[in-house]
Amino acid sequence: METNTGFRPMRRGKQALSMPECAEILARGTSGVLALAGDGGYPYAVPLSYVYDGERLYFHCARAGHKLDAIAREPKASFCVVGRDEVIPEKYTTYFRSVIAFGRVRVVEDEAQKRAAIDLLARKYAPDDSAENRERAIERDWKPLCMLEMEIDHLSGKEAIELTRRRMEP
Repeated sequence: METNTGFRPMRRGKQALSMPECAEILARGTSGVLALAGDGGYPYAVPLSYVYDGERLYFHCARAGHKLDAIAREPKASFCVVGRDEVIPEKYTTYFRSVIAFGRVRVVEDEAQKRAAIDLLARKYAPDDSAENRERAIERDWKPLCMLEMEIDHLSGKEAIELTRRRMEP
């Protein structure tokens, strides 16, 4: 994963999260927003469930629609996950931690890779389900299932300055 070339540096670098912290937010998160180049030059940002395998992000979707049309036109995308968002009313702010992944999205065509990706997704969202039940659910929805893979070119994470200051205290 490239973490620099062609991407602007974070303006408030002191608040940047480390790569392990970014990976932890991606692994723990339950949803994020995929941003694509949509119709008519408008951005298209859509909330999605996802799974992170330590290197790539996977999403499931229908076999047709705005998302797939946008990806076919331009595979470059970003995906944002908010790992923390604590409202602090008395300070008119939030204590946040978030990650943005930049990369290229493609439809997973290989059947074995598609099966592995949907299995990862199923295990993430139903960790206590039996293997048999998970397999039945996957088989039931296999025919209309489309899996997307985002290969990450750049990963960036940031937290509220207040959280950075807390970590820097002795």
